[in-house]
Amino acid sequence: MSLSRAARIALLGAALASLPAAPLAPSQEPGVEIYGLRHHVHPIFTRIVIDIGRLREYVPAEIRGPDRIVVDILEAKLNPILHGQDARVPADYISSIRIAQKTAGTVRLAVDVDFGRIESYRVYHLFDPFRIVVDIYPKTAAAPGAGAPPGGAVKPPAETPEAASDKAAAPPVQAGGPPAASLQPAQPTAGGYSLARQLGLGARTIVIDPGHGGQDPGCIGKAGLREKDLALDIALRLKRLIEQKGGLTIVLTRETDIFIELTDRPTIAQQKAADLFVSIHLNANPSRKKTGVQTFFLNVNPDPAVMEVAARENATSTKTLGAMGEIYKKLVLNDKIIESRELAGRVQTSLVKALGSSFAGIKSLGVKGGPFWVLIGTTMPSILVEATHLSNPADESRLKADAYRQSVAQGIFEGIMDYIHSLGKG
Repeated sequence: MSLSRAARIALLGAALASLPAAPLAPSQEPGVEIYGLRHHVHPIFTRIVIDIGRLREYVPAEIRGPDRIVVDILEAKLNPILHGQDARVPADYISSIRIAQKTAGTVRLAVDVDFGRIESYRVYHLFDPFRIVVDIYPKTAAAPGAGAPPGGAVKPPAETPEAASDKAAAPPVQAGGPPAASLQPAQPTAGGYSLARQLGLGARTIVIDPGHGGQDPGCIGKAGLREKDLALDIALRLKRLIEQKGGLTIVLTRETDIFIELTDRPTIAQQKAADLFVSIHLNANPSRKKTGVQTFFLNVNPDPAVMEVAARENATSTKTLGAMGEIYKKLVLNDKIIESRELAGRVQTSLVKALGSSFAGIKSLGVKGGPFWVLIGTTMPSILVEATHLSNPADESRLKADAYRQSVAQGIFEGIMDYIHSLGKG
């Protein structure tokens, strides 16, 4: 089997893939996230681009019967927003483009083609940021390097079953919750029994959203700690705590240092049919003396302090003023407010308690409503946790310690579980 020049370069460059780790890397999980899949049909060829951001080893191949070009990217994970993505292409030589998590550590791009209509194709990569490109030239077009074998083509391997190799497996249906004998009626909220509690609804799928990421560092402390790294570290710790409980499905909007649009984060929760959405952040304030823990739910609020926090967290939004009408409807007609407030209250209480049991001077700033983009697009109970003030020197010093970040994760975990228990489901 002979590999293309691009594939050989990728193999030789694999040793460079282990770049210096971020300060909080020991608690992060391995693998680099693939966060984008794009394609464009040009008059003379079709280009497919896989956005990765960091150098990864990849292996291109072709399969016959059915005709397919595949690219396996090693030591990689697929961001949830791309799971099950299947693009139909307006070209007679390509029928579809799919990307899926083939194994725990390998992502596969599969392009269904008609080799009888293809002159050649190339698989190669580009840098800054790192991305893999597949160019496919039909026979009717003037393909580059006429007479040369198709770039990126390799001797076809034995094909694995399509369901296992090319399509993201559907998550198993979980029974979730305790045995029926231990179920209790839901507890009322401060405002009585919400519709969710009258209907006996529970929670099985939780989406955890580590704030910021990639080119958006969030707030940066004087000692250099970055909000994006801390939020991811806490989210991964929280994920492990909830998974140990069992019976719950946990999805992270990002598991590595990548940028995700604010409006794509709730989209992931919607795609995963999440029952709860928890976005994790660290706060900042012009006054370095400001400290405290605060939890938000989606609502309008005239409080100047809330307005300031919302403006900072919404800074990367690409929405325009034309969306104001739609946004306002979601804010004032949102029937999830009652449950979101309940979830926020229980998480806030548990977080302050968990931190206060080991660290002195923990201040609760309470629970408030606020217009956060990351909460607007969700239809399930959703909260945004500002775990502490990174702008405060004492808080930043504490955040350097594993024990403090673990206490933050433990507090959020206990609040989530307390909320689920209040539904009579755990």
